[in-house]
Amino acid sequence: MVNNLAIRLEHAVEAVGRNESLGGVSDRWAGLASTLTRDRKLKSLLSGSWLGHPLHPLLTDLPIGAYSMASIIDVTAGGAGAAAARRLVGLGLITTVPTAAAGASDWSDTHGPTQRVGLVHGLLNVTATLTQTASWVARRRGRRGTGMALSGLGLGLTAVAAYLGGYLSYSRGVGVDHTAFQPTVAEWTDVAAAGDLTEEHPLRGEADGVPVVLVKLRGAVYALSATCTHAGGPLDEGMIVDGDCLRCPWHGSVFRLADGGVVRGPAAAAEPCWEVKVENERIQVRSAQPAGNP
Repeated sequence: MVNNLAIRLEHAVEAVGRNESLGGVSDRWAGLASTLTRDRKLKSLLSGSWLGHPLHPLLTDLPIGAYSMASIIDVTAGGAGAAAARRLVGLGLITTVPTAAAGASDWSDTHGPTQRVGLVHGLLNVTATLTQTASWVARRRGRRGTGMALSGLGLGLTAVAAYLGGYLSYSRGVGVDHTAFQPTVAEWTDVAAAGDLTEEHPLRGEADGVPVVLVKLRGAVYALSATCTHAGGPLDEGMIVDGDCLRCPWHGSVFRLADGGVVRGPAAAAEPCWEVKVENERIQVRSAQPAGNP
């Protein structure tokens, strides 16, 4: 029975993703979100580039936790907990602002069915926020019963939105490091002829099935995984920026060639870095070894 429920839920969500009528609205709102977050510093902040993983999932715990605790106090503390419950609803509303901003930033980089499901996820959260706002106002005016009912409704809407958020992350891979499951290549592996690599022109190679991008800068050769950690973009089609960095052609994430570190988002995870050596006019790479290993 549980499996049947899971299958039905998945089919329902996939139907939302296939709904072409949502496409126009989704594209317009995603375009607006992209415009509002196009400043690179803001994009990096909201994406979690400074944190090492996406910021949005972390922030969602704040409003969800506040709303949940408000409802628990409503049920268990009676009138004595009215003031505390109202403050928790207010805290949830305040923390919803940065949470929504981070989510909108992530959503603006999605497309197709994923973007449509994300639109419904966002609309549910907006509706839940409006409901919680009405709850806070009712509580403020002494209408505790109405406030409790509105909070319960808002929490239910948030739960449905959270289900869609989980689908986006775990079934559609939004926010997931797209290099997370690449195997480690411990042995030196031939990937290209040294003569094929020219200054500041990225070259794609492959090491035991793992795509690698090679870049020659001022005579030195660097190698990163060629799959962008953010959304799987082909880094070998990117360009050199800031003198020693590589920019993804899809969403503009910038990585340092020396160590794969994120310089600018929306990527949050660093790009896997490879060790490089040139022997007999051939370029060989292997996965970066832990400190102390030969």
